Amino acid sequence: MKIKTKLNAGVGLLFFMIIVLSTLGGWFIYQLKKDTQNILTDNYNTLQYSRNMLLSLEEIGKEPFAMAEFQKNLDLQRQNITEDGEKEATKNILAHFSDLKKDKENLSLQAAIRKDIAELMQLNMNAIQIKSGIANTTAQNAIAVISIAGTLCFLIAFILMVNLPANISNPIRELTSSIHQIAKQNYRERVQFESNSEFGELAKSFNTMAEKLQEYSESRIDKILKGKKRIETLIDNMHDAVIGIDENRKVLFVNDEALKISGLKRENFVGKLIQDVAVSNDLVRDLIKEIINPDAEKNPAELLKIFVEGKENYFEKEILDINVIPTGENDSRFIGQVIMLRNITPFKELDLAKTHFIGTVSHEFKTPISSIQMGLQLLENEKIGSLNEEQQKLIKGIDEDALRLLKITSELLNIAQLETGVSQLNIRQFKIGEIIEEVIKTNRSAADKRQISIITDIDSDLEIINADQEKTLWVLNNLVSNAVRYSNGQSDVIIKVEKIGLENVKFSVKDQGLGIEEKYLKDIFTRYFRVPGTKTEGTGLGLSISKEFIEAQGGSISVESEVGNGSIFSFILKMK
Repeated sequence: MKIKTKLNAGVGLLFFMIIVLSTLGGWFIYQLKKDTQNILTDNYNTLQYSRNMLLSLEEIGKEPFAMAEFQKNLDLQRQNITEDGEKEATKNILAHFSDLKKDKENLSLQAAIRKDIAELMQLNMNAIQIKSGIANTTAQNAIAVISIAGTLCFLIAFILMVNLPANISNPIRELTSSIHQIAKQNYRERVQFESNSEFGELAKSFNTMAEKLQEYSESRIDKILKGKKRIETLIDNMHDAVIGIDENRKVLFVNDEALKISGLKRENFVGKLIQDVAVSNDLVRDLIKEIINPDAEKNPAELLKIFVEGKENYFEKEILDINVIPTGENDSRFIGQVIMLRNITPFKELDLAKTHFIGTVSHEFKTPISSIQMGLQLLENEKIGSLNEEQQKLIKGIDEDALRLLKITSELLNIAQLETGVSQLNIRQFKIGEIIEEVIKTNRSAADKRQISIITDIDSDLEIINADQEKTLWVLNNLVSNAVRYSNGQSDVIIKVEKIGLENVKFSVKDQGLGIEEKYLKDIFTRYFRVPGTKTEGTGLGLSISKEFIEAQGGSISVESEVGNGSIFSFILKMK
């Protein structure tokens, strides 16, 4: 039988029994109500009228209203004759009362009336007893019938409660257990339901699925093993060191390159907890710092310097989390991590060679450039001899080119010093006004040529700052020089110094140039970057060096710009 049919039959039977039980209960309650109503309406009222007539009879001759009260209750009784013999008794009372009206003092008539009333009351008392017996019988029958019907309903409901849920839950429980076995890759599991219900059809479909999974598993196992071997071979032959751990930090695999740089043997690595390996190996201890303490501050630019085979090598570390979405689920699950060390030694060597070359060339350029400038000064001296107008223009052009070449050489030398770590900070206290005056003095000539006014706005509370005076002066001078160079003629360059909070000082340089498009702002401090379309000459190194100098002192540098309204370059340093 189908499960739906069983449920419909069971629920329908329970519904039918509830209707039957309710109908029986309602019918018997109606019968009891009817019997009780008969007693109240027919007999109890007569007894009440009889009692009132007896009380009125006692008052006749004493109270003037006694006769009227007796007559009233007698009239009510004449309208409530319901039992056999009650009519004759009522007539006797009426006849004797009529005689009593004529002779109120006749005691024998009063005695006769009392006898008639007593007979009337006795008739109704007997009727009440008979009707009470009928009501009791009805109640007993109701109890018996309802008890039998209720017991029958309880037995049927109990049978349904025991059998129906079990018929549904037991197959589900068995099917759930089999599904767990399949999830554990036990594809030989089968479900046996002999019924013709929906569960029987489900069991057939489940068994078919299990058979196909078993066939697929057995047919693919060889390919899986071959694929595993390929991956292991690929990892072992990688030039980068690779270490794989599971979610419990147990080492699953390690390639030959990782073994070489760590100096460990495979049997002392694979299958061990990586924190246990780190106890006796400094390199592994450095590698897993981020894994053991994920909240620690990370420096993505940090390189690992490791001596391998007597040579200094540089490595970039990367830790990849492995998350997979299990079949049939929606949320990803963490199953381990892969630690990779990329050997960037050749690139580091090339970078160092480039840096040394730039430093050497920049340093060597300074001497001939100084000689050129000295020669230019001698040529400009009229004591040696006068120059014609064309010669003076030529000398001026050579002087400007020499200055530009000297600036480029200085910037390249600063870059080389920053990269090699030769440049050192000299933090000390100095007056802010001194570097402002020096910057204005350095850029006054260039500003005057373009009719640009350099305006200062310095907070009166600021006098001393604790920083590297030489590098701070270089940065501020570079920003003001750029502002003069890129501003429109006959405009203002504003140098503003203000206090930020309790411990910081903000230096700002505002120009009135063309401004910078928003899409270029993120790259403005990148080395060698120049805004496309810029006509003014430059190397693209000044802002990059400025950023390095400011951040080396623990400060920050930023830019705000709007096309057509100029730019504001700012940097913030600590006061102390």
